[in-house]
Parts: sequence; structure tokens; C-alpha cells
Amino acid sequence: MSIKSILNKVSRASIVLFILVVFLLSLDLMGGGFKLMSKSFVQDVFKITSNPIVSLFIGLFATAIMQSSSTSTSIIVTLVASGTLSLNNAVPMIMGANIGTSVTSTIVAIGHIHKKDEFKNAISAATVHDFFNIMVVLVLLPFELMTGYLSSAATYLASLIPVYDSSRDGFSLMGETIKPLSASIISLLNKNIILVLLLAILLLISSLRGFSKVLKRYLIGKSQKVIDTYIFGHPLKSLFWGTVITAGVQSSSVTASLTVPFVASKRATLEKVFPFLMGANVGTTFTALIAALSQSEIALAIAFCHLLFNLIGVFLFFPLKFFRNIPVWVADNLGNLSHKNRTVGIMYVVILFFLVPFLFIFLT
Repeated sequence: MSIKSILNKVSRASIVLFILVVFLLSLDLMGGGFKLMSKSFVQDVFKITSNPIVSLFIGLFATAIMQSSSTSTSIIVTLVASGTLSLNNAVPMIMGANIGTSVTSTIVAIGHIHKKDEFKNAISAATVHDFFNIMVVLVLLPFELMTGYLSSAATYLASLIPVYDSSRDGFSLMGETIKPLSASIISLLNKNIILVLLLAILLLISSLRGFSKVLKRYLIGKSQKVIDTYIFGHPLKSLFWGTVITAGVQSSSVTASLTVPFVASKRATLEKVFPFLMGANVGTTFTALIAALSQSEIALAIAFCHLLFNLIGVFLFFPLKFFRNIPVWVADNLGNLSHKNRTVGIMYVVILFFLVPFLFIFLT
């Protein structure tokens, strides 16, 4: 191995490590900012999110605005860790974030509006992800509200894994590096909640976008033919690569958006792409898990809720072709409607991701 090759690998590893440090710092700053909030404000947040439907729409709307479920779920994890949000109230919010993340691919699909046939296929490719997430929420949210199965299972799993706890004695890498730096920054900002949270969110979004750009270049490469042949070739293979690639680039928005041009140009069918999108749902949960490991056991529990929710969704729809084809059929029909009237696709995005959630939250 040449010196140039070694230096190149060291450089790549250093960039990834730096982005990881910025990511962890943003989470610690956010947690510190939330802890500075008054008790009355925290009580108001609990009152708002105690309605599971409102909580669901908050998750959907926030994710649609930020166009990243990785960002919104990381914020939810930090809210839970700081005690601002309860585990039970956070579960519907996580489910809403799952629906909201597909807004990016739907916006990408609108980019094909100038070509009728391409637009039809693009809308179908983008919205099959939406319909899958909506159907999973319709099944699992009522069941969770009645039984609490998801939060109970996640709490149990979280209890099995050691996480960083600042109250423990002894050496901790986070305690010796990130946390002192975070405390110094909060002190420099005079414990101003708004400034601390704005800086935290800016660092969080920057780090996640950095992950996405750097790792996408390393993992995905340049050959679309390879992706079409080896990734979408078989449902299981497609599911696996959807999980792995999304875990790598830390964004289901990115991987879901990549599938739209393939279906739009008829280089891959909707049926082949759908398992990849299910895998993307599972892969995107790794961001919240990484975030939770540096927080607390309760934060890890909400991260496991996210993982279990998506895994159960896969188990419900993936094994049987009949069930797998239901979201495909609905998305295909929306594509046909958009082919007849292209404003249908645009109105779908506006109504589902922005108008309905905003009105419901505002009126409530």
C-alpha cells in the first residue's frame, strides 16, 4: 500500500471523526439548552404533546420543514434525555417523523413535472414511501396507545445496554472531551437558551449533512448501473442495501431521493425499489441510536422505539408479496392521477406535509 493511499485513508477517517465530534457536541449543547428552560415551559410542552395525534403531526411537520428525520429524531432523543419530553409522548412524534422524512423525495419527484410520463413514475416512486409509513402508523399507533408494547419493549432493550451517565464516577471519554467543551460554550453564551439552541441546531444540521456528503461519496460511488443491477435485483438484497446505505449516509431522505430518477426513467420498477425504501427506514434509525448512546437510558429507549417501529413495519409488509404490493398499488394510482392532472402531485405535497399538520397543531 502506497503512502499516498494511507494518507488518503487517514484523511477520510479524520474527516468522519471530526464530523462525529461536531454531531455529539451539538447534542450535548441542545441537552444543556433544554435544561435551562423554565419548569412552566416544560409543563406546557408536556400538555401539548400529551395528545398523541398532535404529537404525531408535530413530528411530521418538523421533519418536513427540516427535510431530515435524522435531525428531528436526534432532537427528540435530546428532548427525552433532558426530561422536556416524556417517552410516551415522544413515540407518536417519532412515527410522525417517519412520514415527514419522505417529503424530500416527493419534492425531487416534482422536478420531473416537465415530462408527463416521467412525472407519473417519479410521483409513484416518491409516494410509495409515504403510503408505507402512513399504513404502518395506522396499524401500530393505536396498538401502542392501547398496550404500550413499543415503549415497554424499547425500555427493556435500553436497560440491557450501558450508556454514558454523567453522574457515574470514573473516566468517560464523553465526560473528558465533549461535555467540558459544551459547558464552556454554554458559559461563553451567558447561558442564553435561544443562542445555545440555535448553535446546537446549526451544528446538528451541518454535521448530518457532512455525514451525508462524505459517506455517500465513499459508499455509493459513481456507477448507477451497478446500483440498478446489484441492489434492486432481489427484494432481500434491495432491503439489505437500503438499510446499509442509509445507515452509512445517515439520511433516508438522500437514499429515498436516489430511487426517484431510477423509477422515473424506467430503469427500475416500483416493485423492485419498494424493499429498498423499507430498508432505508431501518437504516435511518442508526443516527438516533448513536445520539442516544451519549445521552441516557431513557434517550436510548426512544431510539429503540424508532428502530422497533420500523422493523415491525418491515415484518408486516415485506414477507408476503400481497401486502408488499398494497402501498405500491396506492402510489401507482396517485401517479396515474398526477399523469392526468399534474397539480395533483403538487397539492398532495402541500396538503399532507404542510397544510394538514400546521392547521391541526395551530387549531389544537
